Amino acid sequence: MVAEKWMVHSKKADFDGFAKALGVSPIVARIMRNKDLESIEEQRAFLDNSLENMHNPSLMKDMDKAIDIIKLKIEEGKHIRVIGDYDIDGICSTYILVKGLQGVRAFVSYDIPDRILDGYGINENLIKKAYDEGVDTIVTCDNGIAAIDQIKYAKDLGMTVIVTDHHEVPYVRDEVTGEIIYKRVQGGAVVNPKQPDCDYPFKLLCGGAIAYKVIECLYEKLNVENKKEKIEYFIEYAAIATIGDVVDLVGENRIIAANGLERLKNTSNVGLDKLMDMCGINRERLSSYHIGFVVGPCLNATGRLESAKKGIELLMCEDFYEAEKLAGELIELNGTRKAMTEEGVKEAIAMCENMADSKVLVVYLPRIHESIAGIIAGRVREHFNKPVFVVTNSADENEESLIKGSGRSIPGYNMFEALIECDEYLLKYGGHEMAAGLSLNKEKINEFAKALNDKCKLAEEDFVRKVWIDVPMPLAYATEELINQLSLLEPFGKGNEKPVFATKNVKVKSLKVMGANQNMCKLSVLDDSGKVVDALVFSSIYPAFMEFLNDKFGEEQIRKAKMNIPNDIVLSIIYYPDINEYNGRRSVQIIVNNYC
Repeated sequence: MVAEKWMVHSKKADFDGFAKALGVSPIVARIMRNKDLESIEEQRAFLDNSLENMHNPSLMKDMDKAIDIIKLKIEEGKHIRVIGDYDIDGICSTYILVKGLQGVRAFVSYDIPDRILDGYGINENLIKKAYDEGVDTIVTCDNGIAAIDQIKYAKDLGMTVIVTDHHEVPYVRDEVTGEIIYKRVQGGAVVNPKQPDCDYPFKLLCGGAIAYKVIECLYEKLNVENKKEKIEYFIEYAAIATIGDVVDLVGENRIIAANGLERLKNTSNVGLDKLMDMCGINRERLSSYHIGFVVGPCLNATGRLESAKKGIELLMCEDFYEAEKLAGELIELNGTRKAMTEEGVKEAIAMCENMADSKVLVVYLPRIHESIAGIIAGRVREHFNKPVFVVTNSADENEESLIKGSGRSIPGYNMFEALIECDEYLLKYGGHEMAAGLSLNKEKINEFAKALNDKCKLAEEDFVRKVWIDVPMPLAYATEELINQLSLLEPFGKGNEKPVFATKNVKVKSLKVMGANQNMCKLSVLDDSGKVVDALVFSSIYPAFMEFLNDKFGEEQIRKAKMNIPNDIVLSIIYYPDINEYNGRRSVQIIVNNYC
């Protein structure tokens, strides 16, 4: 089990004053201060998710240039092709651009690279295919910023290319001065707020959000009738992309996610509606969790195991029966992906148990599907709290020695920088601080792993997982009123994590094993505040929790708890308060996320 250190945020402020000014609980004010919102103005802006607070898209470098090109191509009746990516962000950004361009009668089609045959992003094969089919202009989305040679090839064919992307601009360091030299793609227009000379105030948009901005600007410039309503139609797809691509839910991303989730509750999209129904999602309680862990994986599974075009077909579908068929196929694909992932995770963890001296774990799993390497790397990273690369054989039959992999990192280790330092062993790589992808020759893997570890500057304390507690809060404070106020802080996700509460001296009055697979339990607990509440321990931590109880307190005490008689089980817990609704009755319960 990974060593943990529980720490309490101790940031100071006039929480009562903030609460009074904002009309919220001092606990909510304290949580916002923990998010580095230091002033009443910052906290008020955080609570205001109005679309009116979004920035003008024309502030983005080359945006107006891109719109002028698109406008001209529409007027000339030229064939425009949108080329996206095979993940949830690529699927949604492709849908936004295609549907948005169709809305102004553009001659538009789309294409998506095959993960195995094409790899990431635009390539010469997709360009040549578009050229042969009479395409005049290519618009990329969620890719393109690093496609320097590919876009030059398109230009040499006489094609126009507009790049819309959100990934880091590739660069090299001068060997003498260490100065960063950016590699520039020569598109007709390049729309990406991460360009160093782009003055757009918010840099963290995903590809779908940038596609949304492009359509917003296009509709504004064309003065489309009912443009506000037509622009806002696309916000739910930008929200799915934003949450699914795990960008920070702050600033504009938070506004997009909040408004998109609200629209999704009553979506007019036949395919999405059917997918949510078949996944059993309660629309009234729709949250970022459902996008990140239910809808998102279904859309992503298409690009992992088949073609992401199936995901776009679902979004485009207007026939109820066809939507039902497509949604069923997506759910089935995701089930297959889950089973494959579980098998890979078990194998990877078993291998890593023999790598205790490694600071960076490099795992070679030749049999796994390369599309799930990143998911497995993330799960192994969670298990060991170390940076992880999972590498597997390439599906390219012409490259027997080629292997590909994905990495997931921990705070304090810049994975992209690490790859730059070891690029002599790699054929291709890309990514950012917390995640990366790579390819290399099989015979180089041991040298690559050794170089990563030799250059790694992480110390032992970096592998201790830090759990930050927002508020040490007795159970008596967990009221329905507070729970309602906590919803003001949603949607939760990366960069806007769900608040963390903790209390100690929690006595377990009873324990009941539940679930169809007997893989969760409900406790009746009370702490020093004297309040008795139900506490749920879900399947994700249940096995470890029961093992912990057995080790610390013994089978006899567990037996007593199961019989609802006095026992010696006393815990400290990290939890989140929730409302249980059953047969029309509402009661406060807590979800246990951690314990000691």
